[in-house]
Amino acid sequence: MREEPHEGSKSGSVDRSRSQTGTEFRQLYRELAESVRVIEETPNLSSMLESILKHLLEQFQDTLGLNGGRLYERMGDRFRLRRGFGSSRNAPVGLEVPPRYPPHLRTLSDGIVVMRASEAGCDPSFERAVGVSSVFAAIAVGEPNTHVIALSVKEPAKEEQVFYSLTLLRHVINMKIEEQRLTGAIEESRLLQETMLPSSPPALDGFDIDAVSCPAERVSGDLFDYIPISRTRLGIAIADATGHGLPAALLVRDAITGLRMGVEESREIVDVIERLNRVIHRAALSRTFVSLYYGELRGDGTLTYCNAGHNPPFLLRGDSFADLDCGGTVLGPFPSARYQSAETTLGRGDVLVAYTDGVVERQNAKEEQFGTERLREVIRRARAGTAGDMVGAIRDAVARFGSGVPQEDDLTVVVARKT
Repeated sequence: MREEPHEGSKSGSVDRSRSQTGTEFRQLYRELAESVRVIEETPNLSSMLESILKHLLEQFQDTLGLNGGRLYERMGDRFRLRRGFGSSRNAPVGLEVPPRYPPHLRTLSDGIVVMRASEAGCDPSFERAVGVSSVFAAIAVGEPNTHVIALSVKEPAKEEQVFYSLTLLRHVINMKIEEQRLTGAIEESRLLQETMLPSSPPALDGFDIDAVSCPAERVSGDLFDYIPISRTRLGIAIADATGHGLPAALLVRDAITGLRMGVEESREIVDVIERLNRVIHRAALSRTFVSLYYGELRGDGTLTYCNAGHNPPFLLRGDSFADLDCGGTVLGPFPSARYQSAETTLGRGDVLVAYTDGVVERQNAKEEQFGTERLREVIRRARAGTAGDMVGAIRDAVARFGSGVPQEDDLTVVVARKT
């Protein structure tokens, strides 16, 4: 049983061991972290922990005196042996740990235990059955304690070193589990977001429409959508949540989903936006919000829209630009906010360009922003081409402007051209 030194001890053997091996423990931490890092991630946590345990025995049997290992998995409120390695390879798979077994309870409560099989509270017959001859150690991992990794330690046992090593190992394994969980959540969100983005431009008689979205991270806080309402009427939405990455992606996804549901109920635009604002207020964190532009285009060129705090889209008519800014504040912070809609008409050759702030706020190496004037100039030069040509021209111009500087915000552009 390891002894803890009393507070203020100056000459105990444990204290001397700690001071003399501090560098070794730091090196050991790096070795443990690297060993766990190289284990391939698998969808099955138990399989990943088996690989970690097997690798641990191979790499640290001499350093720590390990000669056997076991993985226990929680099944309901009980733990059963999933697999044994080394001196524990013949341990009976499925063997259940007695639920009130003192070493087991200590492992679950403290996260780690290092004991001798001869100590009070231990059951020598149970330990022999799983391949323990003298000293054993165990750590609980997962959240909340989904697995127990147990190890057999050969004599002469380096109990102090085993204790600190397994404390580090538990920390490293839990970090890997959390990293895998977050990676899985991000990947699921990315795939879900991809399915929400339109796979191709929509068909609306009298219009040529296209869009592009370039995330700053694996998932984006921007989203655009086309919502078919009838054969001659199409909804176009572009939204931008504060920040980027997973939290922003989840929030903007909910905003677009709520917008689709409201539009499908055939409600007026203002009613849809005000209801959506209340929903986002209840669901979002107090520090987050969503800007949203939503417009409904008809084949005859009529555009009815509401701008909820979004960068005003441009309407290029002839040689002049008009900002489509009628609407209200961003969605989320103010549940009682009121909104307005407006109507305008696109004639032949007129161009509607909606975008997120990742376009105009893109910085170059001199910390200058791309800005609205550069964006308007790109639109003027590209207006004779298709909507796809204009989208590509904007994307490429912004990329050239910010060349050599990391993209800090998501970038989305939607172009609708009256043909």
